[in-house]
Order: sequence, then structure tokens, then C-alpha cells
Amino acid sequence: MLTYHLQVYWWFIISLLGAILVFLLFVQGGQSMLLSSRTAMQRTLMVNSLGRKWELSFTTLVVFGGAFFASFPLFYSTSFGGAYWLWMLILFSFTFQAVSYEFRARKGNIYGTRLFDTLLFINGCVGCVLLGVAVGMFFFGGEFSVVRGNILDASSPVISRWASTHGFEAICNWRNLLLGFTVLFLARTQAALFFMNNIADDPFLYRRNRRTLFINGSVFVVLFLIFLAVLLTATGYTTVVSSTGAVTFVPEKYKFAMNYIEMWWCLAALVVGVVAVLYGFLRSVFAAHWTKGIWFSGAGTILVVLSLFWVAGYNDTPYLVSLTDLGSSLTIVNSSSTRYTLEVMSWVSVLVPFVAAYIAYVWYKLGAKPLTPREMESTDHKY
Repeated sequence: MLTYHLQVYWWFIISLLGAILVFLLFVQGGQSMLLSSRTAMQRTLMVNSLGRKWELSFTTLVVFGGAFFASFPLFYSTSFGGAYWLWMLILFSFTFQAVSYEFRARKGNIYGTRLFDTLLFINGCVGCVLLGVAVGMFFFGGEFSVVRGNILDASSPVISRWASTHGFEAICNWRNLLLGFTVLFLARTQAALFFMNNIADDPFLYRRNRRTLFINGSVFVVLFLIFLAVLLTATGYTTVVSSTGAVTFVPEKYKFAMNYIEMWWCLAALVVGVVAVLYGFLRSVFAAHWTKGIWFSGAGTILVVLSLFWVAGYNDTPYLVSLTDLGSSLTIVNSSSTRYTLEVMSWVSVLVPFVAAYIAYVWYKLGAKPLTPREMESTDHKY
């Protein structure tokens, strides 16, 4: 029983890290807007505004992957090791981001800023869409099989095997892409809110960001409602354990909708989160001048994503269904680390609030003073 509680606890930690990562993707959303900027100074302000936060999203992605590896290693070996084209494209796009922030404004840059702005744009678009595709597999499954006995095969001790396309089939799944583009327009919406909050008052930039917010926010709302309708009407699976210990996965219509009904806290998080996002979006669009929308939208995003992770993994729900071998589907029970590993990591997780407090402090110190064109012209310490 203790092992199960530890598995539930670590799925919560994974959910929290995933939710924070989706919020921090406003950095990628802002990067996807760079090429539409009219002047070099606008791009410089946007890049430096995002540059003060880009390491947070990059680090959170790494921590998210590391926590998954430590707590649910079978998922890590199955998805990261099998659908490697999907994950390699994600990692390459984030490598573009790191290189661009490092070299964009460095003296001796023979390529100019345009090349690195383009690489940031690629990371902003590709990173958001493909991360959404990867999370989409939690709801709509993947093409893999797990044969634990293969570990004894000296010639090929690989227990997880993916489809021959190794992740490209997930990218071509329209439901995964629907979530991917929903994440992209959410990131762009929050980027506009962030710019309104972080760049010093400029009537032109403020109006431009508010117009960008209205367009991208409207597209996001439409895509999110479509995704939510698809999710709540989808057929999911319930894990059933017989008296002999045999595990089967039984199809259940409207599984995720039932999860929201049966786990009231998930529904509460979804409703409160949606209301917070809409409040931040609508008030920022229609108020004469209001710059606090990023905080309401950000908090709401974290709550909504938490609820999505919870309905994907709790209530006897396999969080990664195999579309080719149903018996290979992964749950938080059959894919977790040993009890000893989970216990040790649980003690380490006590440090999470201190790390979060440090991030909040750094965020406050770096963003306490809004950026201005004059600051960008007078300093050499810029991206």
C-alpha cells in the first residue's frame, strides 16, 4: 500500500513539473513572434525580455525528463527510447534556443542576429507543437509493445519496442497535433501577456501586444474547446486486476469525462483554471491598460494542465495505452521504480519548495524593472 501511495505522489510531482513547463513555454511563444517584429529594437526588447527567463523553461524540461526517468523508468525507456525521432526533434529545437541566446549578441558574430532569431523562431514553433504531441500520447496512445522477458535475451535485451516509424506516427496523429497547436497558441497568448507586463510602457508596443493577444487568445480558446470535446468524448481504458492477479485493460466510453466526474478535485482544478485564464485574457484585451494578466493566465494554465495529467494517470487509468498490444499499456503501478527508489526520491523532493522559492526570487529580481529601449542601447550585457 505504501508503494502505491508513493506512485501516486510521484505522478503528482510529474504533473506539477509538466504544468510548470507548459506555463514557462511563454518563452517559446514569444520566440515564435520574433520574425513578425517590424524593427530591430522591437526584436531586441523581445529577445532580452525572454532571455531573462529562457533558462527556466529549458531547465524545467530537463528536470521533467529526469524525474520521469527516476520515478517511472519503463515510460522513459519506452517513449524516450522508442519514439526517439519525436524526442530528438524536440531536443534539437531546444539546442537551437540555447545556442541562439548564447551567440546572438556576442561580439564577433559573423552571422548577424537574423540567423539566431530564425533559430529561436523554429524552437518557439516546433518545441511547443511537438511537446503537445508528446503529451497527447498520454490520452490517445502510442504504437509500442513491452515484453519484459526480453531482458534475458543476451543478443537484444530490449524490453520496449516502438513502431518502425519511431515517433513520426505520433506527429501525424491529428488528435496529438490538435493538442500541439493548442499548446502553441497558448504559449503565444501568454507571451503577449508577458510582454505587456515586462516591457516598459510604450503606447505602440502595448497596442501591438494587445492586438496579438486578442488574435492568438481567440485561436487558443477555439482550439482548446475542440480538444476538450475530443478528450471528453474519447474512449479510454480502465485497469482491472482479477483475483489471480492478472491485469487487463477494459475499454470505457467517455473515460476521461468519467474521471473528471469521479475525481471532483480534477474538475475543480479544470474549472478554476479555465476561469483564471479567461479572466487574464479578457481583462487584458478590453481594459484600457492592465498588465497583470500573465499571473492569472499562468496560474490558470498550471491548474488546467495539472487536471489533465491527473485524469490521464489516476483512477486506474493507463497513462500510455499501446495501440498495437493493449496488454503493454503503462500505468503508474506497472511502470514505476522500486519502493526503495521512490522513498529516497521522496525525501529529496522535500527540497522542491526551496527550489521554487529561489526561482520566484530570481524571477522577481530580473523582472523588477521593465525593459526600455534606452537600457538596450546603453548596455553590453544583452542577448
